[in-house]
Amino acid sequence: MKSATSEVPGLWPICRRLVLLLVFGACLATARAESQEEGTPLPSRDVSLVFKDISGADSGGVKYTRLKRDDQGKLLALQTAVLRMVPEDGGPDVDYVDLIGAVHIGEHQYYQQINGLFRQYDVVLYELVAPKGTRIPRGGGNNRSIIGGMQHGMRKLLGLGLQLEDVDYHLSNLVHADLSPEEFRASMEKRNETISGIIGKAWLAGMGRQQSAVYMRNQMMLFHNLLSGDSNKALKIWFAGEMADMDAMQRAMEGKNGTTLLRERNRKVVQVLREEIHKGHRRIAIFYGAAHLAGIQELIAKDLGLKPAKIAWLDAWDLR
Repeated sequence: MKSATSEVPGLWPICRRLVLLLVFGACLATARAESQEEGTPLPSRDVSLVFKDISGADSGGVKYTRLKRDDQGKLLALQTAVLRMVPEDGGPDVDYVDLIGAVHIGEHQYYQQINGLFRQYDVVLYELVAPKGTRIPRGGGNNRSIIGGMQHGMRKLLGLGLQLEDVDYHLSNLVHADLSPEEFRASMEKRNETISGIIGKAWLAGMGRQQSAVYMRNQMMLFHNLLSGDSNKALKIWFAGEMADMDAMQRAMEGKNGTTLLRERNRKVVQVLREEIHKGHRRIAIFYGAAHLAGIQELIAKDLGLKPAKIAWLDAWDLR
């Protein structure tokens, strides 16, 4: 028996491909950014984080994206986490390390808050597969890659902003903390990996969860919202549900041995974190795609003796 949403022919494969681009697009598209002409990023907006104490909670249960609802269950926002980690006894001499979850397409106000948040740290480590020390041009440059074009199309379709355009990567306290293209390629060759193979794993994971309660609920919600006549909002809500449920996709991608796309880049940022701690910085942030942060959290807990203490949330997409 067909579900009601199966009457929208060809929509799900397209949506799944676009979700994959949202999750993985930045690491594939930003290496060219340093050669493009500059524009203007968004101004900063003051942000005061409201932290919740999670020091006694299961540290392995932290999620970095979630859907925010009101008391009646109405969707309000797709949110990304700011997880504060503090040193245990014998840990490094820092006040805290904040893991700031990024989504590559979001509200302009979200990126304004990110720009304001960055000013509160001694140093912010950020992701970009590019030569060491690369700075993303103000305004993101003119990315003519296929994925860059898809991301621009997605942000217009959903009425959102783009991380590479809106975030001010020229703030003096930002530090590049990622693999170079040469390191990325060498790691993939050593592991006998391809980007298409990694995304294929995630695709299969997505196919395998099509009968899950979460997936079916998202399908039915999309069909209901499409009937309301606001197709842009309907797609935005559907994508938000998929983004908030990326855990299965991440596990399928990583498998037992991990991947260059996630694990090796996570190791690189922890290496840079050690260097910045050695320089005497005490208030540090790591600004990476939300799919990375569970792995980064695990590494800095194991290798550096940091533990989760508090969590706060930022509204990345307005779903009202």
